[in-house]
Amino acid sequence: MTPSLPIRSPCPPGACICGREWLLDTPGADLRILRLTRPEEKRLLERLENIESLADLEHLQRRLYEQLGIRLEIAPGFNEVRSMRGIAIHLDELPGLCRKTRQAIPAAIRRALEKRPEIAYRLLDAHDLFRDA
Repeated sequence: MTPSLPIRSPCPPGACICGREWLLDTPGADLRILRLTRPEEKRLLERLENIESLADLEHLQRRLYEQLGIRLEIAPGFNEVRSMRGIAIHLDELPGLCRKTRQAIPAAIRRALEKRPEIAYRLLDAHDLFRDA
């Protein structure tokens, strides 16, 4: 079954372990992630870096799952949060998601949180910042 939409071009051999070929060869596999071409990835990263609010970030999380099947979880880390590095950003394992993309999405979100720390404060508040006090 050949998808009619443009799909992501393959990574150089040995450079990535995304499982793109396995995904294409598996009948009935969810091919939504392959719609994330390199130009679309750049647009996504730019959009993530320029989020305006926590609601905007949550909206993007929903859209990532609906359109690409990417489950993105953002929450305060287990230990205390002293910087944006203390916020845990987790992408579920997904066949077809390139290694570089898997690293670039959390990095873009961290840059956005550093630009707009009020979003990080809202995120902490939403997860009950004072739960152990």
